[in-house]
Amino acid sequence: MQPANSLASSRALSVFEVLLGAGIVVGHNVFRVVPNEVPILCALAILTMRVRSGRWDWGSLGFKRPGSWRRIVVLALAAATLRVALGDFVVDPLTAHFWPPAVAPAGTDELAGNIRLTLLYLPLIWGFAAFGEEVSYRGYLLNRTAQAGGGSMGAYWLAVLVTAVLFGYGHYYKGPAGVVDSAVAGLVLGAAYLLAGRNLWVTILAHGFIDTFGLGMAYLGLDA
Repeated sequence: MQPANSLASSRALSVFEVLLGAGIVVGHNVFRVVPNEVPILCALAILTMRVRSGRWDWGSLGFKRPGSWRRIVVLALAAATLRVALGDFVVDPLTAHFWPPAVAPAGTDELAGNIRLTLLYLPLIWGFAAFGEEVSYRGYLLNRTAQAGGGSMGAYWLAVLVTAVLFGYGHYYKGPAGVVDSAVAGLVLGAAYLLAGRNLWVTILAHGFIDTFGLGMAYLGLDA
């Protein structure tokens, strides 16, 4: 059991990291005064993991061998399906009453019927979005936010909400409707992360499934 002063120091460090991470997310996506947040947050996640434990504790970010890969894939598919359904049937109709539709990522209008470009996008969405964003937001910021709140189960669920808001702002370029839609996606992914026993593979897969579905719809010339 850690001494009280050690726990207080760890908690204070977590608070600092959350504030720094939030500043990086908003600084890049809203004010454009900071480089892209994903590589920075991934680097911070690895650096602070090493500093805190003195070793390469990848499990602290959620990289754990699951008891059942089948369960992880099923949870990921369920989370992806829920996210797409909420976006199409709940979030989009509601936000349409207040704002224009979410802005699509740059270049997606060129994907329709272009199989070569679509296949080139696949490594990007699985590497940068699915892997990079999940390490940044769920593996790093969600865990640090929960630790800043004391590490209880309630703190972890509050961290899901806080991280979802930051994830929404991480897609600020999409406009208000896109920020809300991405925040809802963050809620679904954060919940899946906790339900999987804080296993990051479930959110990496779910994120990849979601974006691959969107990529396929863009290739077909349909809205996703």
